Amino acid sequence: MSGSLAAYGRLVAFRHSVFALPFALQGAWLAAGGVPPWRSVLWIVVAAVAARTAAMGFNRWLDRRIDARNPRTAQRELPAGVLSPSAVLALIAVSSAVFIGAAWMLSPLCAALAFPVLAVLFFYSFTKRFTWLAHGFLGLALGIAPPAAWLAIAGDFTGDWRTPLVLGGAVLCWVAGFDLIYACQDREFDAAAGLHSIPARFGAARALFVSRSLHVVTVLLLLVVWQRADLGWIYLAAIVLSAALLLWEHRLVSPHDLSRVDMAFFTLNGWIGVGLFTGLALDRGLLS
Repeated sequence: MSGSLAAYGRLVAFRHSVFALPFALQGAWLAAGGVPPWRSVLWIVVAAVAARTAAMGFNRWLDRRIDARNPRTAQRELPAGVLSPSAVLALIAVSSAVFIGAAWMLSPLCAALAFPVLAVLFFYSFTKRFTWLAHGFLGLALGIAPPAAWLAIAGDFTGDWRTPLVLGGAVLCWVAGFDLIYACQDREFDAAAGLHSIPARFGAARALFVSRSLHVVTVLLLLVVWQRADLGWIYLAAIVLSAALLLWEHRLVSPHDLSRVDMAFFTLNGWIGVGLFTGLALDRGLLS
């Protein structure tokens, strides 16, 4: 049983929940103007993790034949036969149901919107079959998190939505930027297989330039959030630290050396998400 649970965890890359979840929590903290009700925080966490599990499971299920042909991904759980397609479909169904149930616990409005959110999350997995803008769709899928959590706390669409939307835009640019780095590993395979990505279409050098540009925009949008939400020096320090980590991330990779992609992709970006949320929580807790 423990072996199966570990296989499911590897399938959906459970540790990558640190990408979207801290930004969902930032949306909740901003909407509440401080610490939100802990019951709402609990259901936001459940919803975020369940939605990501469903989306990642669907991505792995849909791409299982493509992954089997790619030497880099051939040992993933589905192509390697560690998990069956029916078992992964069951995981997707259960995770989707948990997401919808958690959204209902937040509010009937959140529950109604859970269905189009799932549609967006699942749609991303098809995009590399027809557009090299797939990286932007992945960014959109994760960028939903801050406005969604804001709605969970605010309860309706009244009020000033510019701050959570700007934060969502920052997440979109951040995710699309680091996905470009990750996609550089598969540029030759994608081109040969007829899959679409910016590295496959324009080459690794141009893809990394676009990635750097998106991360510059990310930092600028975070500064807008800091200004609009009237946050203090702690969150500003977190933004400066995030900018330094993004700079380090881009120094780790080059068009001719992608050997440190894992550190650039997961380790540094995980620190960025957690660091920004910690900065916001401390800022609102200590300075509000």
